[in-house]
Amino acid sequence: MPAGISPIKFAIIGCGRIAWRHAEQIQYFGKLTAVCDIEFGKATQLASQYAANVYPSVEMMLAAETHIQVAVICTPNGLHAFHSILCLEAGMHVLVEKPMAILPDDGRAMIEASLKAQKYLWVVHQNRYNPPVVALKKALDAKTFGTIFNVQINCFWNRNPDYYADSWRGTLEMDGGTLFTQFSHFIDLLCWFFGEASVISAHSYNFAHKDCIAFEDAGMVLLNFQNGIVGSVNYHVNSFKQNMEGSLTVFGEKGTLKIGGQYLNSLEYQCMDNYTIGEIAKGNPANDYGNYTGSMSNHYFEYQNLITALQNDKPDMLNAQEGLKTIELISQIYQSAKKHF
Repeated sequence: MPAGISPIKFAIIGCGRIAWRHAEQIQYFGKLTAVCDIEFGKATQLASQYAANVYPSVEMMLAAETHIQVAVICTPNGLHAFHSILCLEAGMHVLVEKPMAILPDDGRAMIEASLKAQKYLWVVHQNRYNPPVVALKKALDAKTFGTIFNVQINCFWNRNPDYYADSWRGTLEMDGGTLFTQFSHFIDLLCWFFGEASVISAHSYNFAHKDCIAFEDAGMVLLNFQNGIVGSVNYHVNSFKQNMEGSLTVFGEKGTLKIGGQYLNSLEYQCMDNYTIGEIAKGNPANDYGNYTGSMSNHYFEYQNLITALQNDKPDMLNAQEGLKTIELISQIYQSAKKHF
């Protein structure tokens, strides 16, 4: 922080693995003042690393910490709305991990609370900052594809039963489904790139996780976008031993382009009419969670954007309306899906 300017005070609610990623970035942009978790040992460990105050509940933290400016919500999916609204009503801006919520009505209630409190509500969608994603967005904005015919998402990852053991993960109430916890970043990009869509058909399956999750471990979705584009989403968490692919392909009258790798972290194919994407920056490594890896670690850009928004009174692209679009489409997919388990 510049000399003479007081650092922005942050609090983290929920002290699991992703909270450490947030704490690491907060130190560059402000001060981690408080943390809380009902598993007090987790909260204590994180607090000791950053000299923060520690609490066993959100209510106790809000009663004691009256000068926190931004609350970061890292609790299970099903608690995002409850904790976000509590913090907004207490006068804090809120940055909530994806997904924003698992029910569209909860997302709308969060936005209503944000407007009533006149505080910002941001949703983490860090894959927007992947260098290949940035390059594709630039190509789309430049209309280089001409008429786009169809788009395709492939998400083939691994989540073994240990990932779900003794956890909120895998439950309908707290997790919500594979599209919410594993692949909401990909659905966000569909909405961001191509606009509103409706479900033509959807099918869901549980091949390998019948004893440990209450929903699908695989699915196939066909979408019709309002602008005439047809989209497909094929996803599962059954790839043998490790993540295989996370890709997005665009087919248009003047070009075809695929970004892929495991996490949309590479440019795999391009054949364009009078347009070429040059060398792309390597980008950040994937988040390492022990037995599995996740998306690129782009939280630095989230915080950079957050600070800019606060300084300029402009929420930019992290605003809650974007997060709501994602959970609305995922909810529509689940409501439409024919279950085969």
